[in-house]
Amino acid sequence: MQSINLGNKESGKIWHRKPSPATRDGIIVNIIHNTSDHLPKVLRFLNVAFDSSGDSLIAGDHQGNIYVFDLYGNRFNLVQRTSQACTALAFNLHRKSEFLVALADYSIKCFDTVTKELVSWMRGHESSVFSISVHASGRYAITTSTDTAQLWDLDTFQRKRKLNVLQSVGIQKVFFLPLSNTILSCFKDNSIFAWECDTLVCKYQLPAPPESSSILYKVFAVTRDGQILAAAGKSNHLHLWCLEAKQLFRIIQMPTKVRAIRHLEFLPDSFDAGSNQVLGVLSQDGIMRFVNIQTCKLLFEIGSLDEGISSSAISPHGRYIASIMENGSLNIYSVQTLTKEINKPPPPLVKVIEDLPKRKVNSGDLKMKVTSGRVQRPAKSRENKIQARILKQDLTGNFENKENEFSDGLNKKRLQILLKGYGEYPTKYRMFIWRSLLQLPENHTAFSNLIDKGTHVAFLNLQRKYPIKSRKLLRVLQRTLSALAHWSAIFSDTPYLPLLAFPFVKLFQNNQLICFEVVATLIINWCQHWFEYFPNPPINILSMIENVLAFHDKELLQHFINHDITSQLYAWPLLETVFSEVLTREEWLKLFDNVFSSHPSFLLLTVVAYNICSRAPLLNCNLKDDFEYFFHHRNNLDISAVIREVYRLMDTTPTDIHPDSMLDVFVALTKGQYPVFNQYPKFIVDYQTQERERIRNDELDYLRERQAVEDTQAEVDRQRVEDEAWYQTQVLLREAEETRREMLLQEEEMMIQQRQKLAAVKRELKVKEVHLQDAAGRRLLQLQQDQCEMELRRLDDEIERKVHMRDREIAATAKDLEMRHLELESQKRLYEKNLTRNQEAIAKEMREDADAYKRKVDLEEHMFLRPIGTDQTQNQKTQKLIEENLAKAEQARLNTDWRMQALHKQRCDDLHRNECYQEVAKLLRKNRKKEMEVLNAVMEGEAKKWEEAEEQDFHLKSEKEAAALSDASRRWFLGNEIHGQHPCPKVPTCQDEWVASSCLPRTSQLKDISEMESLTQILLNQRKTRWDTMEWDLMERVRNLRQRLATQARNRCQTPHLLAT
Repeated sequence: MQSINLGNKESGKIWHRKPSPATRDGIIVNIIHNTSDHLPKVLRFLNVAFDSSGDSLIAGDHQGNIYVFDLYGNRFNLVQRTSQACTALAFNLHRKSEFLVALADYSIKCFDTVTKELVSWMRGHESSVFSISVHASGRYAITTSTDTAQLWDLDTFQRKRKLNVLQSVGIQKVFFLPLSNTILSCFKDNSIFAWECDTLVCKYQLPAPPESSSILYKVFAVTRDGQILAAAGKSNHLHLWCLEAKQLFRIIQMPTKVRAIRHLEFLPDSFDAGSNQVLGVLSQDGIMRFVNIQTCKLLFEIGSLDEGISSSAISPHGRYIASIMENGSLNIYSVQTLTKEINKPPPPLVKVIEDLPKRKVNSGDLKMKVTSGRVQRPAKSRENKIQARILKQDLTGNFENKENEFSDGLNKKRLQILLKGYGEYPTKYRMFIWRSLLQLPENHTAFSNLIDKGTHVAFLNLQRKYPIKSRKLLRVLQRTLSALAHWSAIFSDTPYLPLLAFPFVKLFQNNQLICFEVVATLIINWCQHWFEYFPNPPINILSMIENVLAFHDKELLQHFINHDITSQLYAWPLLETVFSEVLTREEWLKLFDNVFSSHPSFLLLTVVAYNICSRAPLLNCNLKDDFEYFFHHRNNLDISAVIREVYRLMDTTPTDIHPDSMLDVFVALTKGQYPVFNQYPKFIVDYQTQERERIRNDELDYLRERQAVEDTQAEVDRQRVEDEAWYQTQVLLREAEETRREMLLQEEEMMIQQRQKLAAVKRELKVKEVHLQDAAGRRLLQLQQDQCEMELRRLDDEIERKVHMRDREIAATAKDLEMRHLELESQKRLYEKNLTRNQEAIAKEMREDADAYKRKVDLEEHMFLRPIGTDQTQNQKTQKLIEENLAKAEQARLNTDWRMQALHKQRCDDLHRNECYQEVAKLLRKNRKKEMEVLNAVMEGEAKKWEEAEEQDFHLKSEKEAAALSDASRRWFLGNEIHGQHPCPKVPTCQDEWVASSCLPRTSQLKDISEMESLTQILLNQRKTRWDTMEWDLMERVRNLRQRLATQARNRCQTPHLLAT
């Protein structure tokens, strides 16, 4: 593991030797920031964010220093000093060099990493901003704090919308869904809403999570395709939501060591089409665990208990993980070192069985019919089946073609068969197949050395000749061409090199190393002998093309000769642009699938095939301008037909004119260092270089002389301007003196006018004073009138207050009645409980008396029989033994009968008891029904009271002159109410029944157990009778209450009318 201390450096290299991360931790480099003062201190990193390419990241520390780390170019730069801690970071996706930073003063600033200048300053938050989310188009951004979320337009840096929430709810996070126009807002009450970005209309709301696994969401993560939302909080449970179905489809339980989850982020994969399967989970112990959400398998983890992680960010292409440690340092991890489960290509789609050597196979044996459902083969004999099985064993054993096997497991012949079958490689795996076919070495160190040399002088003004709108594309093209020029000097003088490299730069603009190596491999193999006649076009290559065309289409070649059209016009424009001008993107990719899979001569034959397939329009052309237009613009041509024609030419061209006899076979770039490229006339290139240097020096001398002349001319112009300025100043002074004389005269006139205006103002003030006195008198009268009205309103409020007091007294009386009813119910239950307890005590006493009586009888019998037994003889003993046995048998029979009778009696008692329970249940239901009727009656009475109160209020307002008389009538009415109430009757007690049940004669209790059971039945009957009596008493009281309420209502309705008369 390499470590770097930034110190006070503003730029430099991140690592000084090629990083080789260990498998156990996967750390590429550890970045710390210590000041180099007398007392050094650690500057802790707080936030980190990757750009859209994934090869650069930005990090900010607690003192406001913001660094950009270019992992691809192995450089770091200090881009800004904000002097205050940053709370959030994000790159602006629309303009790649700009980034947003949220600061501790609640503001958001936009800086440029190239110019290091402030682009814009946005304010509007009243608390710390902890999240910045940028739309996929780069046009909008959402900044989130605890109390609000704001939507910004990044084109104008103006606030577009603002989301405010209640302080009791609070915002957890608001962010854009990837590849979508939807905003997701997550609040602290677990509510999640989705909004349309343009109209801010709510699209849907996710349902609440189940109560069995309900957690307060704190952190969220979304897959790259925006289909799955992961949410977690202070728990070891993960909730996975399907945003398309709007439902929770899986709950993952993390290990028991995880008590809370602090951060979630999905790990991208190049082959999952955005449906990420690996989720990174940062827990409270500072360890980030990466799990597969489908198999719930723990793949790997980073961080430890000693070196915990506080926050983390993952690059968009999934190659790097940047983690801010708890000690304030920054660790960069290599995902490819930590696990092999990510970015792993799928297995090959085609399995090929090769033929045995020295065996001639009939064409009839290889015919197959391919349908949409299955593969049908012709019927074969038993012998053929056995041979097929042996063939498979030989292929896997000894006849493996080692030359066509690549290091990553692909086979070139199998790829060629797949290409001939489908015409092109799958789009998803095309770049991977190209890299395998070209056998790119990926020499990072050698390429970095070429890039470190900077932009080549020949390409400093590349934009003037090739104006490209995309700044990133222009920068990548400039770097690639400069690296080629540093690799070999001839490429700095090659005029068509930008045209040759541009399609590959556009295709590999996110990976400059692969782009450079693809172009270099193309030049070494498919551009053989191009530079032998430099700076002229490759006459030898064009002659090959002309010979092949003459053999296959003499008529077309003769047409070219007749119109003075050479191979520099019908072949060289196609070669120097590698067909990028005449083909669309899809057609060009399809063509180069076949070019990279074939011999280098394939590209030359493609030029011939393109002319042959276009012979009809070419034969109709007669002007040279028409030919030039044809070979520099797209034409209506089927590229599949061109490719088929190329393969036909490859097979039918004679050996003596076939290009493959003059071109070498494919040679890959060497590993470690790139090969030396010197296949060009060195003296010409050196001469052109010297001439260019001489011209540059002459141009510099000319510029210096021109600058001296311009300086002299500027000095003369300056002196002339100064003289003209002095003369103009003198003229202005004379004009100013005359102007001041006129101004003095005007001021005297103005003073006279102002005195007149002052006298007029004094008269107006006198008039206004009189008017103000009149207005003060009117205002005093109005104030007195307002006081009278306030007094009247106070009296009205007093009347209303007394009315409300009367209503509250009536309501309190009704509540007292209800409370009295509840007390009666509670007393009833208490008496029932006491009755049950007393019955149990009586039964216990009866059992104890019966047991004592039995023990007494046994003792007396024993004392009586003992002296008799001593006087009897042996015969009597024998007779007694027989009688005892007989008595035992009789006693056993009696015991059995008694038990049967007791069991039968218990069953009868159970049936009777069940009937009693059912009767009691019926009574309870009836009581509930009657209680509901009573409640309804009370509610009706309350409604009538409110109607009566409204009527009284209306009469009181309409008859204000009778207020005193109405107060007297209300006092009289309240006095009658108090005297008219009767005390509630007491609930009848069960004391008499209890005494009667407890005073039963002791002799009847000791006779038989059946008498005790009959006593229990009597008590139950008495209970039932008592409940019936209480029920009738309660119903009687309810009827009396209803009659009394109705009488009071009638009296209130009649009393105001009587008083009014």
